[in-house]
Parts: sequence; structure tokens; C-alpha cells
Amino acid sequence: MPGMPDPAAGERQTLINFLAFQQNAFLGVSYGLTDEQARTTPTVSALSIGGLIKHVTFCQKGWTERAEHAPAMPAPDARPMDELMAEYEDQYVMREDETLAGLIEDLVAQNAETLRVFGEADLDAPVPVPHDVPWFPQDIDHWSVRWVLLHLVEELSRHAGHADIVRESVDGATMYELLAAAEEWPETDWLKRWRPAAV
Repeated sequence: MPGMPDPAAGERQTLINFLAFQQNAFLGVSYGLTDEQARTTPTVSALSIGGLIKHVTFCQKGWTERAEHAPAMPAPDARPMDELMAEYEDQYVMREDETLAGLIEDLVAQNAETLRVFGEADLDAPVPVPHDVPWFPQDIDHWSVRWVLLHLVEELSRHAGHADIVRESVDGATMYELLAAAEEWPETDWLKRWRPAAV
């Protein structure tokens, strides 16, 4: 989990590095949490660290499938709408039968698949815009794979910001001290590694 994305000479690798950096934000923000802490919702929002990790895992899966199937659409999900909506709502909740380790394992696997697809896909390939979703544009028929990759960077960074606020509300920890602990960075007068609060 580097502190900044690695530089790269070409466009594709630069995009991939920024995507990987945002993926890794969720490993950093969850560092050292217990299952109970990952499940808690300490702000005015209903979001938890565990719920955010679940959501970005599902979010990446959906967009990655769109990019992988371009210029076609992914196979439609034939399940009833109430089942689809229940699954969507469940994405934001870390249930009692779920563990942080299990959610991170799923995230890491999806991260790797996302990077694989965008590492191989034609960045200019057209990705169909579904016109049955009200927040998708109605006046264009296709995005590009490049646009989808950048949208994932945007989506992950937005939720990483949410996660930063939730984590700080849980135990006061912030990004750089968490990264310093996870990566064992040398301490300075102004940056100390995160340590669990004394019981």
C-alpha cells in the first residue's frame, strides 16, 4: 500500500496505477480493525467500513463485467427485482455472519480481476449505456472502456473518503498513520504509526 500511485510512462499503466492506489485505500483504512469495529456505524450515515468494502467489491464487479464484455452487454441477471434490490441493499451492510477478513479476501480477489481486465481491454472499445437507469445519460449510447476505468477511480476515491471519515470516527485513526503502521514506515516527529488504543 504505497503512499502515492507509482509513476508510469504510458497512459494505460498510469490509469492502472491510480486504480490500484484507490483499491488499496480500503486495505489501509481497515487496518487493525476488529469485526465489531468494522461493522459499527459511528457517524450520522448508515455506512460502516465493512459495508463500504462490500459495496466497492460489488461495484467493481459490475463495471468490470461491462468493460470485459464490450462492445456487448453482460448477460442480464434474470432474478426477480425484489431479490436484486435486496442484494443491492445488503452491499452496504456488514452482517453479523460476515468477517472483515472474509470481506477483504473478496475485495482483494476482485481488485486483481479488475486490474486484469483493464490491463488487457481495448481502452477505446464502446461500452453500452443502459437507458433503463435514470442516472445514466439518455443522450449517448456508449462510454469507452477508458471512461469506465476512470469512473471506477472516481467511485473508489469517493467511497475511500467516506471510509476515512468513518474510520476516524471509530478510533481516531487517519490515513497516513494507518499506512505508516501497515507499511512499517519510519516514524518522524510529525508522523507516528497507528497503534491500538490501550484497553
